[in-house]
Amino acid sequence: MVNLSQEAFCKFIKHMKVGRYMAANIKERVKKEKVILSEADRKKKIKNSFIAYAMLLPAFVFLFMFTLYPIGSSIYSSLFKDNLSVITPQFVGFKNYVGLAKDAVFVQSFKNNLLIALVTVPISIILSVAMAIFTDKIHFGKAFARTAFFYPTILPMVAVANIWLFIYTPGYGILGQLGFDMRVLSDPKKAIWGIIVMLIWKQAGYLMIFYISGLQGISGELYEAAKLDGATPFQVFRSITWPLLRPTTIYVSIISLTNAYKMVDHLYIMTKGGPNNTTNMLLYYIFQTGFDFWDAGRASAMTVVLVAMLLIITGVQFFTQDRNTYYS
Repeated sequence: MVNLSQEAFCKFIKHMKVGRYMAANIKERVKKEKVILSEADRKKKIKNSFIAYAMLLPAFVFLFMFTLYPIGSSIYSSLFKDNLSVITPQFVGFKNYVGLAKDAVFVQSFKNNLLIALVTVPISIILSVAMAIFTDKIHFGKAFARTAFFYPTILPMVAVANIWLFIYTPGYGILGQLGFDMRVLSDPKKAIWGIIVMLIWKQAGYLMIFYISGLQGISGELYEAAKLDGATPFQVFRSITWPLLRPTTIYVSIISLTNAYKMVDHLYIMTKGGPNNTTNMLLYYIFQTGFDFWDAGRASAMTVVLVAMLLIITGVQFFTQDRNTYYS
């Protein structure tokens, strides 16, 4: 063992005390710095959150003014009898909703909208996917093809209605000039199908743009690997293209569904809901009830039913499809 002198031992003890003091001092300083840093981070987070909410405030204001407030006002008005037979609105509870089930025009309009949605949504998706793939594969005239397919979208709704009104006009229209004098809009069995064809023509090009964007996001290496494995074009579409386009399809299907319930301008010009309400739609019937018949209570009740139905359908559609969707 090494014998330490008394002086060396005292120096050793002194250094030990200084080391402990320095260690404690450093530990205390680190603790204080952590507190200062955490306080600074907290203030920074509060500032960033405030800036974020301030930037979102205009959106919230518009959302409240043009979405939440009208919906709330419609719910409130639907509980009152407010037509030309009363001077002031009278509270009737849910009688307006009960009356809708007995309204033959409302039931017919509901069925018409359901038929249009069931037909136009899948056909529009199929056509838009086909047009997107076609314009993506061709090497010459790609810009012209995309412009031609997208052109109906940029036309005003009134112009589209007049174009198809001319196409369907017996004798003078395009169908009549070609020898197909079918009298589409005046036939109760054909009128609804004439509206369906027009809607598909109007929206397919718009939906195509989303699928073109989706196709450009798919890696070309996947197609090269499939080609090396000897996959057919149909197998490539079924195993690669379509599964990777599912996120786009969710969005497109919701847009197409809402378009099926937003028809007013076309009906006002082409059929006004006729013949015999065979082309009447919920939104157009709401317009008629509120502004032609001046029955604000019943129109508000139909508005609430339409909004609730769209929210439920789109919600179920989104969450059920989203579970089986791959997001890259």
